Amino acid sequence: MDIFEKCYNYHDPDEVKAAGLYPYFRPHHAKTDTIVIMEGKEVIMLGSNSYLGLTSHPEVKEAAKKAIDIHGTGCAGSRFLNGTLDLHEELEKKLAKFVDKEDAIIFSTGFFANQGAISALVSRHDAVFIDRLDHASIVDGTRLGFGEVVRFRHSDCNNLDMLLSRYPDKGKIVVVDGIYSMDGDIAPLPDLIKVCKKHGARLFVDDAHSLGVLGKNGKGTANHFGVVNDVDIIMGTFSKSLAAQGGFVAGEHKVIDYIRHHSRPFIFSASLAPALLAAVDKALEIMQREPERIANLWEITRYAAKGYRQLGFDIGKAETPIIPIIIGDMEMTFKFWKLLYDNGIFVNCVIPPAVPENKCIIRTSYVATHTKEQIDKALSAFEKAGKQLGIIK
Repeated sequence: MDIFEKCYNYHDPDEVKAAGLYPYFRPHHAKTDTIVIMEGKEVIMLGSNSYLGLTSHPEVKEAAKKAIDIHGTGCAGSRFLNGTLDLHEELEKKLAKFVDKEDAIIFSTGFFANQGAISALVSRHDAVFIDRLDHASIVDGTRLGFGEVVRFRHSDCNNLDMLLSRYPDKGKIVVVDGIYSMDGDIAPLPDLIKVCKKHGARLFVDDAHSLGVLGKNGKGTANHFGVVNDVDIIMGTFSKSLAAQGGFVAGEHKVIDYIRHHSRPFIFSASLAPALLAAVDKALEIMQREPERIANLWEITRYAAKGYRQLGFDIGKAETPIIPIIIGDMEMTFKFWKLLYDNGIFVNCVIPPAVPENKCIIRTSYVATHTKEQIDKALSAFEKAGKQLGIIK
């Protein structure tokens, strides 16, 4: 049998393209955080994770340019060997201080941060407990490790309590998203902490979508709930509020140092480029200097959520700048996406396996620099498309 046979027999994208409904890999240029140019026309971007609108900030861009002038475009090696710059170590110290932890380690992607930290920590004698809606990078981190993987029902602390009780003699770690990337709800950290302490389990929180969104100056989910000392590991990404690419994991120094010497995705991948480090450093500075950005983000979020509900759309339990419009049927979701796009609104069309079967969504996300006028235009397009397809009355 030819190993490529499955590739030759894979026709799903071709069928969607033939119907003119394919929503993925759409190139855009001339980017700001709220308006992009696609196929020669301006489109309101409701699919960006640049929550604070810093990816096009002039200070962030200038910092990246200066770093290239000093350090060049890359490090030409791994952090473990020749690829560590002073920029890496300085930023790690700042990130650790920002999230109130002893130490931090930078990975070249947010995906690697989860994958690398989890796989390093979970050995054959351990068990890792993950929420059923955890991000794919968490799932892959458990696959790369050698411990037993146990899934619990989404944000169900009673279910987690019962499952943890079955593993009294194993090392245990619970891994959750701070904000869930598709549903837009927040993990119930205080309740999770009670269960973890009861069973001697450690708690790892993925704050990819929480940094810059929750907590004082955007410090994340643990700060939001006032439980920083009870969360053992905080992971964050640079590709959202921090305007670049990469990720980090923060915690006790001894734990971070262990990850530094045992994480394969860290040891065997090239270190983060100088321009990206400088961009993150500057974005972190601006995020703390301009708290009004977070206030603006939440004002726009509340405005949009209220608008969707008033129109009759189902946005589930969304409580953050991630607002899903729940459609269900896959074909209907593709059609809805196309009508929005034709009316100048870009959103993310999310289908299985990113969501369960028959629970397809239009994922929208909001940026501090969105205006109410832009949101009004988007809501008008949603109303028009929703009525045309019979999604709303």
